[in-house]
Amino acid sequence: MADVLIAPRPAPATHHGWQAWVRAQLAATPASALASVLMLGAFLWWLPELWSWAVGRAQFSPSAALCRAEGVGACWGVVTEKYRVILLGRYPLEEAWRPIAATLLLLHMVVASCVRRCWRPALMLAWLVALSLGWWFMHGGAGLSRVETERWGGLPLTILLSTLSIALAFPLAVLLALGRRSKLPAVRTVCATYVEMVRGVPLVSVLFMASFMFPLLLPQGMTVDVLLRVLAGISLFAAAYMAEVVRGGLQALPQGQTEAAASLGLSYWQTQRRIVLPQALATVVPGLMNNFIAIFKDTSLVTIVSLYELTGSLGLALNSDADWRPFKLEAYLFIALIYFVFCLAMSRYSSRVEQDLKRGRTHD
Repeated sequence: MADVLIAPRPAPATHHGWQAWVRAQLAATPASALASVLMLGAFLWWLPELWSWAVGRAQFSPSAALCRAEGVGACWGVVTEKYRVILLGRYPLEEAWRPIAATLLLLHMVVASCVRRCWRPALMLAWLVALSLGWWFMHGGAGLSRVETERWGGLPLTILLSTLSIALAFPLAVLLALGRRSKLPAVRTVCATYVEMVRGVPLVSVLFMASFMFPLLLPQGMTVDVLLRVLAGISLFAAAYMAEVVRGGLQALPQGQTEAAASLGLSYWQTQRRIVLPQALATVVPGLMNNFIAIFKDTSLVTIVSLYELTGSLGLALNSDADWRPFKLEAYLFIALIYFVFCLAMSRYSSRVEQDLKRGRTHD
């Protein structure tokens, strides 16, 4: 019987552009299309009123009397009037350039740390220099007037706490995750006990312990700055949650990876550093970024120990001025926008890292 040649079939069509995106994301199924149409209709129905309140009838002048006039929409004048206190807290306004410079320096280092070509040994030295300069700008000394940490606040304090907490919590989380999978019972028990104990209490309790209970355990006359105690509390709390995310990545790694490393004669730490951790951490990038975003938002809880970060500075600005207190909604929308911008930036960076890792695995 003669062989019959089968005609080649055309390659699957690839679709690009906004039309393909709309079909894939908004109208993949009839139910999805119906839900998209209903939500879009509700948004368009509500948009004119929202625009009228937020822009059309809004008052941007820093005058509480004009904001109380009949028919006025949003009073953005509260942001115009109080933005310095909201963004900088109780820091002396005549020295406002110092926290601004420290914040820009810290953000510059964060952005540089997210760029692959900057991942060099010199980056660690740059971080040490940046943190030293930032501390000098904020705290003073050597030609600058001293400003105690109790007066730090606003956006600089939020960025400082979240950045340093993430930097301190991540290596501890990796060690805890490795400890929970250790073959040594003592190490495994200690790490598991720490993680479960910390995860069993709210962050508020940890902050209270770090701020009020910890000084009672120190020798008489010895004190630790409240900012350092709070930073340690947030870092230890975040490390417990992050450790479980890392442990999930370690468990997802096939056993053959470690067996192959052992057959090559690699030591335990060589295996973890070169084989296990790079693959495990790449698997849990979304979970890690979710923890980073949670840490950034959880810094708002430090208000309970009299450190006025972004949210606390807002309360400080409005509670001290009864004329602007009725317009706290607009002020909260302002800081919500700040939180949204930072969280969106972290989320988009996480998506980019995921896409890069996906392309790398595809090429391999």
